[in-house]
Amino acid sequence: MSYKTVNEFEHFNFKESYIASLELSLSNFHAYLDHVTILPENSKNRDIREMRTNGLCLTIKDATITNFVEEGYKVYDADGNLKSQYDDTPVSTEQYAETFETLSGCMIYSLEKKDDLYIFSIDTDDHTYLLTVKGSGDSEEWERFMNMNEE
Repeated sequence: MSYKTVNEFEHFNFKESYIASLELSLSNFHAYLDHVTILPENSKNRDIREMRTNGLCLTIKDATITNFVEEGYKVYDADGNLKSQYDDTPVSTEQYAETFETLSGCMIYSLEKKDDLYIFSIDTDDHTYLLTVKGSGDSEEWERFMNMNEE
């Protein structure tokens, strides 16, 4: 990769980026993302404006998944009457790989870092997943900068 930053998570905006793939190795979590915004404060951004990139690899070091759930939801009829309700469904360790594959192509609603926790809120076509990864640090690698209006 041409560009690499370490522990500059706050110099990216991951909202509305898309998941190419997710991987959990023995010690790291990798999120390969498209449509990521690189903020002007980023140490590799020589422009003083927001830029975009595809193919960014976000690596969380010493990663452990602490929470992974398909979030519950409610279904209402046209009159606003509750028809059914679904509770949060935890994703088991055995289901990680299969669920990661299902999330390929989905949009990240938000991705925040609080202390050593990285909290992903992921939108699918009809519901959301909440994924929390604990890690000791992060790195971001990508090939090129693009203007915000490039596709």
